Amino acid sequence: MSNVQVVNLGYYPRDWQRQVHQRFRRFNVLALHRRAGKTVLAVAQLVDRALKAPARPHAPPRFGYIAPFLKQAKNIAWSKLLQRVGPLIAADQVTVNASELSITFKHNDARIMLFGADNADAIRGDYMDGVVLDEVAQMDPEVWHDIVRPMLADYLGWALFIGTPNGVNLFSELYEKARRSAREGWFAATYTVYETNALDEAEVADMRRDMAPQSFERELLCSFDVPGVNQLISTVDIIEAQRRVLKPDDYRFAPKIIGVDPARFGDDRSVIVKRQGLYVHPPIVLAGIANDILVDRIIDEKLKWGADAIFCDAGQGAGVIDWLRRLGHPCTEVWFGGKAKDPQYADKRTEIWCEMAQAMPMLALPPDPKGTLKRDLAAPTYKFMGDSKKRLESKDDTKKRILVSPDEGDALAVTFAQPVEAKSEKQKLLESLNTQATAGVPEYNPYG
Repeated sequence: MSNVQVVNLGYYPRDWQRQVHQRFRRFNVLALHRRAGKTVLAVAQLVDRALKAPARPHAPPRFGYIAPFLKQAKNIAWSKLLQRVGPLIAADQVTVNASELSITFKHNDARIMLFGADNADAIRGDYMDGVVLDEVAQMDPEVWHDIVRPMLADYLGWALFIGTPNGVNLFSELYEKARRSAREGWFAATYTVYETNALDEAEVADMRRDMAPQSFERELLCSFDVPGVNQLISTVDIIEAQRRVLKPDDYRFAPKIIGVDPARFGDDRSVIVKRQGLYVHPPIVLAGIANDILVDRIIDEKLKWGADAIFCDAGQGAGVIDWLRRLGHPCTEVWFGGKAKDPQYADKRTEIWCEMAQAMPMLALPPDPKGTLKRDLAAPTYKFMGDSKKRLESKDDTKKRILVSPDEGDALAVTFAQPVEAKSEKQKLLESLNTQATAGVPEYNPYG
């Protein structure tokens, strides 16, 4: 016992930090306000686990801290890491490599390394025992899914995701997963500015007066429901629309419109959405189907429901549109990249999404048990071009950020492509007869 050296690392956690350390699981997602002390918590967790890790001669313990940018990791975490292990440096218990931004513990050869998500190749490696991902909302989802997650498999490594909410992205998806999977090794928690005691009360009161309400709710109250920067449709509006109830008399007079977003790639979904006025039916989501099956389903829904119009994304749905027309079912093509009617929008897709966004405070959306419709509607962001025109984020860019294409959102948005007038029963009967004639469908022959 005479060789034992007791070193005080000088870490005295706040109550919320102590709660996190005590409740720590394998996968942990923390929504924290600005200046809460999340990096101090993360560094302390890394140092504690590195100190306690058992030595492995052939595979020494490895831990990582990842920020969106390497420069950001150095500016934010490196000084805090050096401060935390300062007593160990003085006691000659660790080795510091400033050029590689790493600390190695001499008693077990455990190492803590700093990385930037902007250089994904530098993160790739054989394994990792634990990792912190800071400001996750700013990271490419592939950094976690394709690089970091596989590195934790060998030794069942842990992960700590920390950040401040900012719309729909990897961070919001992970938080929702952790919230729903509390019994499966996931832990989610939110600590607002009123729970951490990290900032002076008077300063918080001043910030609440000076900041825009949505900014205060997002940055200091850690709300995932408040729209992120340039988020087109707020989660709050979507949730309220999902709770809104309309009676049949509120929409039975309105035209019945079918919107179709055909799948573009193998992992995308073909989606059919039916909307009558402000009432939206549950999306029909079809994965991995051929165009002929999709066409059959569209026709089936049209005939059963008595739709007045069908709109379809023409970019990937040209074959579907042609097939419907050959079978005598008029279908209006919608070119997402085409010219908008309103000159304030850069293209047609931006216009129809903005039309939908304006209608959202009045729409009645269907139940959404898996949250996929809410995710798709809340995901796209927008920006203003050099000519001051508003442009919606492309489907590909949205998919990079949330790892899925917003197909359900596009299918609903396409129903806003043009004004539609409800058809009379006589018009529908004439169209039905015309459909049979055009499609060459003979009358029923009992002897056929």
